[in-house]
Amino acid sequence: MRPTVLSRHVLGDMVAVYRTLDGQVDLVLHPVGLEPVEHRDDESAEAVEGLVQLHVRGDDLTNRFLGAQSMRCGGTHLTMTGQDAADSTVTTSFTTQHGLSVDHFLTHRDDILVSTVTLTNESDQPLTIDLVSSFSIAGISPHAADDAPGRLTLHRWRSRWALEGRLVSEKLEDVGLTPDAGGYGAGAERWGQVGTMPVRGWFPQTVVEDTQAEVCWGAQIAWGGSWQLEAYRRRDDLCLSGGLADREFGHWSVRLHPGDTLTTPEARLTVVKGTVDDACDRLVHAMLPPTFDQPSSERDLPVIVNEWCTTWGQPTHDNVLALADWLIDHRIKPAYLIIDAGWYRPETEGVDWYSSHGDWQAAPAHFPYGLKAAADGLRERGIIPGLWFEFETVGVNAEASHQPDHLLHRDGVPITVGVRRFWDLNDPWVSDYLTTRVTSLLRDNGFGYVKVDYNETMGLGTDHPDSLGEGVRQQVLGTHRFFDGLREAVPDLVVENCSSGGHRLEPSFVSRTAMSSFSDAHESPEIPVIAAALHRLLPPRQSQIWAVLKPTDSPERLRYSLAAGFLGRLCLSGDLTGLSDDQATVVREAVELHGRAAPVIAEGTSRLYGDLPDNWRHLTGWQAVRRVSADDTSMLVVVHTYAGAPSSVDVPLTGQDWRVAETSYGTAEVTDFTLRVEGLTEHDGRVVLLRRAP
Repeated sequence: MRPTVLSRHVLGDMVAVYRTLDGQVDLVLHPVGLEPVEHRDDESAEAVEGLVQLHVRGDDLTNRFLGAQSMRCGGTHLTMTGQDAADSTVTTSFTTQHGLSVDHFLTHRDDILVSTVTLTNESDQPLTIDLVSSFSIAGISPHAADDAPGRLTLHRWRSRWALEGRLVSEKLEDVGLTPDAGGYGAGAERWGQVGTMPVRGWFPQTVVEDTQAEVCWGAQIAWGGSWQLEAYRRRDDLCLSGGLADREFGHWSVRLHPGDTLTTPEARLTVVKGTVDDACDRLVHAMLPPTFDQPSSERDLPVIVNEWCTTWGQPTHDNVLALADWLIDHRIKPAYLIIDAGWYRPETEGVDWYSSHGDWQAAPAHFPYGLKAAADGLRERGIIPGLWFEFETVGVNAEASHQPDHLLHRDGVPITVGVRRFWDLNDPWVSDYLTTRVTSLLRDNGFGYVKVDYNETMGLGTDHPDSLGEGVRQQVLGTHRFFDGLREAVPDLVVENCSSGGHRLEPSFVSRTAMSSFSDAHESPEIPVIAAALHRLLPPRQSQIWAVLKPTDSPERLRYSLAAGFLGRLCLSGDLTGLSDDQATVVREAVELHGRAAPVIAEGTSRLYGDLPDNWRHLTGWQAVRRVSADDTSMLVVVHTYAGAPSSVDVPLTGQDWRVAETSYGTAEVTDFTLRVEGLTEHDGRVVLLRRAP
């Protein structure tokens, strides 16, 4: 039998089709005007696998040889009790054989669909949940009658420390998702992350592309803890689901007592007639709140100066203000100057900043007048002062680390990873302690910017009555509450999201902050490669990129580093006070040009060109990022060259009516539909700003 259509909803340029078969319901998404083509026969059609993937402990487990590979399609049966569509939201309600109420919500928001699930235990017995998805879509691929193998490609993005955002594209056959001859066995590819660094290994985003129909389905999980995505295939069609990491993958389960409710993290979904970039444009845009809710200082994307790569953990009252004076003397005036790690470092021999954070008391020898004096000094110079914290963890050499009752435990002992332990963010004592030592310190001393770092993951979980994974979930919720409380207590506070650079580049943290550290790549040549890759994963207006400058930099190296900052937010650091006057002039001109390019960086769409090699640590060739403003009146092109690069490159334009407004240096010209950038050398960087011809 074929599934029948339960309901159909046009949501913008997307269509959500709910199908039913044998009492089950699933969801198929397709672009408006591109109806899925009927299958050749019933045998090739995908069964209805379920709008909500759910497993209640005690029910039958997944069969079809998927034990310990997937928890989908087990013995928890959902019976639909109703469906309602109102205010751009489709609500589909179910009950299970245990008396568990299940509500699935699909909400249209701009170019995406937001999918969540709420469980309510309406029985008189506790129920243990081992799997619940935030979303599950079926019927991926509007198959044609002459369907050919290899038409579906799975796109994912890998992440390692200082090597974030590498795109991995594989045909389903190469992933092992070829249907078997009899249709009995099933294939599942489950991937994700376990712990409290959500972008460690993979980004929580994927796109499935039908290369023949030119349709892309995109999904993104908005969660800062353990998560999973899963591609499942039994017959021809592909199913895609994801949400919280389940019991098998993320050591997670939760016990719902009668009356208890659980709501899953948001999943953002889209389907588009177009390319992977078109799908990513929608998912990235959705990471920004619908209205601008950041401090007014953020509207024009001002330049940041961070002294981390200047003092390398040795900030003092004197060197911070000396840096500010040098910037002002050379007319390089940032909006913010950040005092990074080490401002609290003790005098104890052999104890460094890395293992002593957590007491949050300024070192008297280095800040003899207190932090407020340094902050006031920056304010007097017209600069907003910023301060570094890593408040979720505590160094083993800090006095605060000897508070075992307020730390997270695993197997009954405090979780210690290297030199770090972890506060219990759901402990009222911890909340009070951090409110005094972090929130009040920032407010009372006049800081307007905080860099929130997080330099370790707790790993598979923390002791909790339900499960290790539920301990992770509760910790992340506690962290979210503290982030929200910072802005409530200090409304004009600019919050930077950092986790050893880019380990928290996911929507739930990005949407709570003004900007995010793009990576911990400070001085390495792959900075522009990472920054460009992140255009598919992070709004550039929130991507803070290091430009670490030194007196020994050649003119080419100086341009290379500064140009990378145009791929997002420009953050200056390094031995700035040692730069020559000529070098300082180059920096000032770059800062001024960045200000004029800010509207394009803030709102627009990006495309990447060039011949980037497989090995990001041994770069050859060239790359160019073309970004067009949201109103289609301005364009920013950022070019970087590597070993063996040509002296000129051509970048496609969107139409013929563009003119070069200015360049960071050198020449560039428009010919028909092409921008030609000339005079390039190896390891060079160039910025070109274009305007629509009047």
